[in-house]
Amino acid sequence: MKDVYYVDFDVDEVTSKINGLMSRWSVHLIHIKGQKWKVYDHSDILIYEFDFLIDFKDIEGRIKLEDLKLNVIHHIESLRDDTSYIDELVQEELLY
Repeated sequence: MKDVYYVDFDVDEVTSKINGLMSRWSVHLIHIKGQKWKVYDHSDILIYEFDFLIDFKDIEGRIKLEDLKLNVIHHIESLRDDTSYIDELVQEELLY
């Protein structure tokens, strides 16, 4: 499955969706890489993808993605299980 979001996305709504997904027992990892966020199970099979069609030069879009990332990381850390994340939100090639 895949969801695509634009700069006008609602941070709270997307946070709830990702947190609900990350709370499932079968989910193991979210890889946050720029505008493409991928969720994997324990066998490293891709089970969900979130694409954010946001220009990283747009400060509003970057702030929203940072807020979303921090919300998701906070939720994952509160789970106290082996669910984890890889944070590569800001990549040099996206900024220039």
